[in-house]
Amino acid sequence: MPHHHDRSWSTAARATLHCLTGCAVGEVLGLVIGTALAWHDIPTMILAITLAFFFGYGFTMVAVLRAGLPLRGAVKVALAADTVSIAVMELVDNGVILLVPGAMDAHLTSGLFWGTLAFAFAVAFLVTTPVNRSLIARGKGHAVAHAHH
Repeated sequence: MPHHHDRSWSTAARATLHCLTGCAVGEVLGLVIGTALAWHDIPTMILAITLAFFFGYGFTMVAVLRAGLPLRGAVKVALAADTVSIAVMELVDNGVILLVPGAMDAHLTSGLFWGTLAFAFAVAFLVTTPVNRSLIARGKGHAVAHAHH
């Protein structure tokens, strides 16, 4: 059954990339705002994580709303499809950012800021993909959203 195995990893990778896109938009926006306003680490990360969830859920909701699901149903699907994926992704990528010396104090014009962010997203993708594969295999996570596409 190698073909089915390959397909499940491919599906999980696509689901994780979808999640990463929404998270990245929100997180970059939050980090840029917090850094530009010279906020301390905690408020900046809270804003970035909040916006990551907002955009992550938002991307899924737009897709299922386009598929004809009413708003209430779209909210339920987004919550079911994305909560675990976004939570894991945010925990990992913010953890990586906190572990890189000087990253939270780096300016928006710094290679350290953008390099750390790219590295953190890559690590989060690698950690979150197997989580999504497991969820999808059990009919949870992004499998819920795919039923409405």
